[in-house]
Amino acid sequence: MKLYVGNLPWSIDEEGLKKIFKGVAVEEITLIKDKYSGRSKGFGFVTIADDEVAKKAITDLNGKDIEGRELKISEAKPMEDRPKRDFQRRDNRRENRRY
Repeated sequence: MKLYVGNLPWSIDEEGLKKIFKGVAVEEITLIKDKYSGRSKGFGFVTIADDEVAKKAITDLNGKDIEGRELKISEAKPMEDRPKRDFQRRDNRRENRRY
């Protein structure tokens, strides 16, 4: 089962996230980071093979205080499809500019 782990301190790294799940057989840990600064965005995902162990981890760790922040842990949901964004200008003001 894949778990969403939210409200993490921005100072946390992968090792810190592993320590939160100490004693749990974790298969994979993914910490979401800002692509420019490399700093944590405050959430990540943890994959645990055994669903019962994952549910117990949710119960035990949800609401736990980490560096003054209350963790939010739940079963991860698939990413929803979003409409494709159009980054082109809706009008052609740029082409009609006079310099």
